[in-house]
Amino acid sequence: MGRMTNPPLYRRHTMKDYYQQSIKALQLAGMSERTQHCYTRSVRQLVEFYKLSPKKITEQQLQDYFLHRRNKDKWSAATLRIAQSGIKFFFTNVLERDWHTFNYLNAKRERRLPCILSREEVFRILGKVKTFHNYAFLSTVYACGLRLSEALAIEVADIDKSRMMLHVHRGKGAKDRFVPLPADTLALLRRYWVTHKNPALVFPALGRGLNKGAVSKTHMSIESVQGAFRQARYAAGINKRRVSVHTLRHCYATHLLEAGTNPRVIQRYMGHGNLETTMAYFHLTQKGAEDAYAIIDTLMKGFDHGNA
Repeated sequence: MGRMTNPPLYRRHTMKDYYQQSIKALQLAGMSERTQHCYTRSVRQLVEFYKLSPKKITEQQLQDYFLHRRNKDKWSAATLRIAQSGIKFFFTNVLERDWHTFNYLNAKRERRLPCILSREEVFRILGKVKTFHNYAFLSTVYACGLRLSEALAIEVADIDKSRMMLHVHRGKGAKDRFVPLPADTLALLRRYWVTHKNPALVFPALGRGLNKGAVSKTHMSIESVQGAFRQARYAAGINKRRVSVHTLRHCYATHLLEAGTNPRVIQRYMGHGNLETTMAYFHLTQKGAEDAYAIIDTLMKGFDHGNA
């Protein structure tokens, strides 16, 4: 056998030291597991780009890295923002780098309005979902206005039948909240639970034969429900851009606004830290648009008497 060689320094550092240091610091800062994963992944991408340990990367190299990602790789503002936040956290809090770059580093947030589906379009998509477990999951996302990760993490103990509320644990920003649980959704979840009878999880991983739900310790995979949604969307003939599972959450807020629900109440149900985030849904609602058109049409009468 040939003589074994040690892996490069940056790989040994990557696999062991920096990863543990990053996770430890993020946990001490109270970051969620998802944030821990995203931030540490950002540092790993930087390390793999230069094939150097983080300690040896200079401030100039860091600037060049972000310019490359922005101008060459064409990373979106959202992707850049996560990378910048993760790398800034690591270099500032773990390596204790007091670099001027971090004072002005910024990827402007894209002000895109999300795509919204009508209630009829939502039900058309749900009606095309092929499997009961995916139908139960996606219906719950819409009916309770949940993020995908929040819905996957629902446990049996989170369902408060007496108050008809659902306890959402560790939402965005590690915040808990309660959301109304519609009666039909509770009945649906009961029917679905009977098919697997997992003592803890509402949406357990079922296994390839769909028969491992009762003993599963993990929830359904994100990829499986996203794939099921895409298939149902195409089958329903919905061709709008940027429609995903998360669209159902946007639809929840918009449909509540259109039905006259107080924005403060919607803010609480959505788990928004700022009312301004909730108010953005006013740009998506059609409530009052028909009346506004008639008023504008009346106010602007008379322009056909010009001197043309």
